[in-house]
Amino acid sequence: MFGFLKKDPQKKLKAQIKAKYEESVRLQRNGKIKEYGDIMAEIEKLEAKLKPES
Repeated sequence: MFGFLKKDPQKKLKAQIKAKYEESVRLQRNGKIKEYGDIMAEIEKLEAKLKPES
């Protein structure tokens, strides 16, 4: 009955992924390749969580 009050977990994951992508672009442009690689690994993990639910 009150399904509209529930938070959408996919929406939260997508927002996290978007924020990580923006951070990764900033790191890559600043030449911080190691940190960029770490962020990309985190993004891959988040996307793996997202895929089974899609």
